[in-house]
Amino acid sequence: MTQEITRTEHSAPTRQFTVLLSPTRRGARFARLLAAAQLGDWGLATEPAANTVAELAANAAVHGRVPGRDFRLGLAVHRDALLRIEVTDTLGDRLSPVPGAVEMPADDAESGRGLLIVGAFADRWGIEVGPAPRKTVWAELDLGR
Repeated sequence: MTQEITRTEHSAPTRQFTVLLSPTRRGARFARLLAAAQLGDWGLATEPAANTVAELAANAAVHGRVPGRDFRLGLAVHRDALLRIEVTDTLGDRLSPVPGAVEMPADDAESGRGLLIVGAFADRWGIEVGPAPRKTVWAELDLGR
């Protein structure tokens, strides 16, 4: 199966935040709390971005977990018009479905909706692979909407 990898080029960010977190449910929850606090300090709306971070971080903790290796949360604001959220884990050989290929899980399924939620909040999202063994799932939110 071939997966499409999307790369978006941007100018240098005007504001940036990066942190390493343990690939656990607690680490994923902490990612959401840190993102909300940082975005609040920057004077940005926190809810859509915090929910996006929560889903991406949960995926990194559950599906991208490698014992002893942290995942990275990155937030970057570009020209006060775009927020880019990146979650990088170290399980690059296990790729998430690309945008447009995410299928709705069964009604009684207890998981499988995370990337659908990301797609609902984000204006764009995608996956970047590398350098080995990493992969980054990113989401962009236009701040002017």
